[in-house]
Amino acid sequence: MKTLYIECNMGAAGDMLMAALLELLETQEDFLHRLNHLMPEGVSVHLTPSEKCGVNGSHVHVLVHGAEEGEGAHHHGTNHGHDHGHTHFHDHPHSQDHAHPHSGLSDIEAMIDAMEISETVKTDAKAVYQLIAEAESKVHGKKVEQVHFHEVGTLDAVADVVGTCLLMEEIGPQRIVVSPVHVGCGSVQCAHGQLPVPAPATALLLAGLPIYGGTVEGELCTPTGAALLKYFGDAFAVMPAMTVEKIGYGMGTKDFADRPNCVRVLLGHSEEEMQPPTQEDVIELAANIDDMTGEELGFAMERLLAEGALDVYFEQIVMKKSRPAVKLVCMCQVAQQETFAAQILKYTTTIGVRASQCRRFVMDRHTEKRQSPWGEIDVKVSSGYGVTKEKVEFDQVAAIAKAQGLSISQVKKEIK
Repeated sequence: MKTLYIECNMGAAGDMLMAALLELLETQEDFLHRLNHLMPEGVSVHLTPSEKCGVNGSHVHVLVHGAEEGEGAHHHGTNHGHDHGHTHFHDHPHSQDHAHPHSGLSDIEAMIDAMEISETVKTDAKAVYQLIAEAESKVHGKKVEQVHFHEVGTLDAVADVVGTCLLMEEIGPQRIVVSPVHVGCGSVQCAHGQLPVPAPATALLLAGLPIYGGTVEGELCTPTGAALLKYFGDAFAVMPAMTVEKIGYGMGTKDFADRPNCVRVLLGHSEEEMQPPTQEDVIELAANIDDMTGEELGFAMERLLAEGALDVYFEQIVMKKSRPAVKLVCMCQVAQQETFAAQILKYTTTIGVRASQCRRFVMDRHTEKRQSPWGEIDVKVSSGYGVTKEKVEFDQVAAIAKAQGLSISQVKKEIK
C-alpha cells in the first residue's frame, strides 16, 4: 500500500509541510509554476534550499506584494515563520481599516472555488479551512461567519493550504500516518495576550490525537499545521513497517542548537496488516412470493434499495403444489429490521416475513480518483485480510465507451 508517513518531531506548520511534500516531486519547478498561476495577483510561492543541524531540506516562502508575512517583525519566539498568526481570526470585522482589510471564511471559499483545480482539491482545501474556522469560533465564542483574517495572512495561508492539498493529490498516498505531534511548551504572545502552548485553537484541532510537550520553548504546531494533519491523517502512530522510496524535509525558520527544525515525510509502501475483515451483524429478511409479476418485483427491489437496504436479491424456488416462485431476500442493519419488514409487506403481496441474524465479514472500502484521457474516473478499492481488489465505476466507463465509440476493455486500459 502506498504510504506517506509524516514525522512531526518539531511540530508542523503549513509552509513546512508543503516544503516537505514538494521535496518528494521530481518536477518541483513545474509544480510551483502551476501553483503560482493559481494564486491571486501579487502572491508568489518560492522554494529555497535550507540547512538545519547538518540536515538539508527546503523552505517555502510566500510573498504577498513582494513581502513575506511578519517580515522584519518579532515572531514571539515561535518555531516557524509566516505560518504563525496567519490563522489568527479577528472577531471584530467592523474595526478593520484600509491598511489591513479582513476576509471571512466565505471569501476564502469563493477564492478557492474560483481556482482552476480539481473538485477534490477544492473540497479538501475548504474542509481544512472549515476545521480552522470552527476551532477559532469556539475559542472566541463567535459564530464561524463572524471570524476574519488579515488580508496578508489570508493570502499566505491560502497558498499553504491549497499547495499542500494539490501535493497530496499529486503524490496520491493510499494511507497517511502521522507521528505523535510535538507541540512545544511555555507560552506565546498574541493579540489577546500571553497564551499557553499549544494555543487554544491548535489544542482544539489536536483534541483526540496524540501530542506531547517536550522541553522546547515556544509554539511548534500552528493551527494551519494542526488542521492539515487532522484532515489528511488516516492514523496517528509511530512509523509503520514500510519500504521507504523518497524522503522530504520541510524546514522552519527558527534555528535550534541541538535538533533540526523540520517536518520530515517518508513515502513508500507498507504491507497491509493481516487483520480479518470487519465483522458486523446483519439481518436477512425473506419472503416467498408466487403471485407478482417481474415488473412488480423489480419495483419492490428498487424501493427497498432506495430506502437504504444493504442488498436485495431474488432466488428461484418451488413452493407447494409445485408452483414456481421467488424468494425475496433483503439484507439490512439489525436496528432497521422492523422498518424493512414493514416495507416488504407494503411493496409485495406476501403476508409474512422471516428474519434471520447473520454475521457478515466485509472489506474496508474507499473510492479513488484515477486519470484517463477523458478525465477522472472513480475506482472502488476494497482491502482486508491481505487482499486488495479494485473495480472501476462501470457507468462512467460505459458512458465514455459510448461517447468515444470504444469497447469497455479499451477504456479500462487507458485508466492510470
